[in-house]
Amino acid sequence: MLPSIDLRAVLSALEWALLPPQCLTCDEPVPRSDGDSLICGVCRSRWRRVAPPHCSRCGGTVPPEGPCAFCAAWPAELGAVWAAVWLDDGARKAMHRLKYGGWWRVADAVAAGMQPVPPLTVPSVLVPVPLGRGRLRSRGFNQAERLAQALARYGSHEVRPELLHRRRETGTQTKLTPEARRANVSGAFAAPRSVRGRVVLVDDVLTTGATLAEAALALAAAGATSVEAVTFARARPPATMLG
Repeated sequence: MLPSIDLRAVLSALEWALLPPQCLTCDEPVPRSDGDSLICGVCRSRWRRVAPPHCSRCGGTVPPEGPCAFCAAWPAELGAVWAAVWLDDGARKAMHRLKYGGWWRVADAVAAGMQPVPPLTVPSVLVPVPLGRGRLRSRGFNQAERLAQALARYGSHEVRPELLHRRRETGTQTKLTPEARRANVSGAFAAPRSVRGRVVLVDDVLTTGATLAEAALALAAAGATSVEAVTFARARPPATMLG
């Protein structure tokens, strides 16, 4: 009797050999050993982890003297914020593919590259930072929600996007000063229902913390006892925030 042949596996191997997928950050073929990741293992290994020693609250570089200037202006409602990697060229390109290229499955590779995530060692309620309606309509999805869903697969986490929404559209934060960023998002979020216990905000990039701070204020006002946050990447802070 002839051995059975898994035709689907054979066709998959043939497709991979003839048309190997390309990494979305380096454009090289993705080795089959990397599975169906859209970002190859080499590129993921080049993401630079945010390593200690750093501020226990914001993860920033510990100053030689005095308190951390980066998170000094954050409200008490925002607790510890953890970022996995620095926003260098490779991480930035991955985020651009996710946010502007329509490759929402990049979130799976990003979540894998973030592991382990210390704030998510226990079951957590994950609240993605919401987009405004216009931006959500043009993009087709919220990258923070996709990232939260991908992170939830690494533990018994619950993704609750309905716990937070934007009251109004806000302009892009890209070229704004820290003060202008805070003004831009002031009062931009609301929690439409009561919130209980600890929640963890999820966003793609930490720059000044202004967006996370405003989101934390809304969740705390709705009843959250503590609000922490995790992001994929951390941008280099503006010089004005370093004291």
